[in-house]
Amino acid sequence: MTKSSLSNKINFLPNAPQPVPEEITEKDRLYFNQVITTDLNAEQIERILQVKESYPLETSVVGIHWHPEHIPIDLITKRISKMFPNKQNELVIPTQHNVITDLNGYSGVEVDCYSQGFNQKVQLLLHFESSKVEDAHTLKKMLAHTFKYRSSQLFEFIKTIDSPVEERLLSAAAETGANSTLVDFVRAYVSKIKKLLEDDFENVPKASIKNKLLRNFFDCLRADHDEVLIDRAQNFLTAVKKTVKESFPLQYFYRTSEIIEEARSIGAGIVIPHPEQFWPVLLADYDVDGIEVWNPQSQRYTDFLVSIINKKNRESQYQKRKLLVFMGDDTHFGEKIKDPSQQNPDKANREVGVQPSWDDLSIQKNLIKGNFSKEQVIEDYKSRLA
Repeated sequence: MTKSSLSNKINFLPNAPQPVPEEITEKDRLYFNQVITTDLNAEQIERILQVKESYPLETSVVGIHWHPEHIPIDLITKRISKMFPNKQNELVIPTQHNVITDLNGYSGVEVDCYSQGFNQKVQLLLHFESSKVEDAHTLKKMLAHTFKYRSSQLFEFIKTIDSPVEERLLSAAAETGANSTLVDFVRAYVSKIKKLLEDDFENVPKASIKNKLLRNFFDCLRADHDEVLIDRAQNFLTAVKKTVKESFPLQYFYRTSEIIEEARSIGAGIVIPHPEQFWPVLLADYDVDGIEVWNPQSQRYTDFLVSIINKKNRESQYQKRKLLVFMGDDTHFGEKIKDPSQQNPDKANREVGVQPSWDDLSIQKNLIKGNFSKEQVIEDYKSRLA
């Protein structure tokens, strides 16, 4: 289908931007280099080191679900120390997507995998003593495959807009009210991004090959275009990304059971994150150490999930290991270095170790019944990882 015929199917609205020239400009290259770079400037370093709030009364810190992205670990540890100046007891393990990352003798990763029985992508948090990862050759190859496959979604995202894939664009346009001129505006810049990627792909940091590359590039365009236009473009991109994810084949991920089996073979701890997204997995009785009952995206069922874990532990009281309660802040450090005007506030405000539900009096009732506390989780999980 031609681009013009697609545009005719999407209602035109007035107040359109000027057409985008096809040639790649120096400003296009500048924005592209900004969004793919993994180097930090002085202002970005300062954003990491400046904390809005500290917690001097907190002596125990748990952070087993967070993403350094391309931010140096030493800057992150300085930030955590500023936030918790009196910490005495901690378990802080980074969980990069499909890449094992180390901090203070512990390593972690958040793995995408596929639960065939539910026909659903799920994620698992794996944690290790770092020494156990050195010879984990098979797991590293599985993660490398998963990282490569997940990264390929960016190219499907680009193809959907640039080629285009008609049914996906029409669906996204209907959902967001995008008009033909907005679609053409988005496509023009996506085509440029595609060309810039192809021209210098070998030098593009692999950590930058992800869906948010498009979103970050369009945020740069706020300097040259109306804010409302870019907001609408971002809404449309988000809707297109949703259709791409829904159509993305899951069978190329490793099965959940395969990841668990390989992780257990090298002594990993395993936690199920994002409970509201992965309800079926909680019913599957997988061999895991615990369940994340709270994170900034999953707060609705925290007390209920603690009750379910308590019930499971009572019913299996003669088993060697009980299920543990975890809370994951799901911090994304790449969001914190952006200009505040371009940040996603929900993500930018997340902080490693800041998990209010530990201190929620109503939730504490069930935590106490299960003998759960931050101190207990740190001690118990460390002993399992040893």
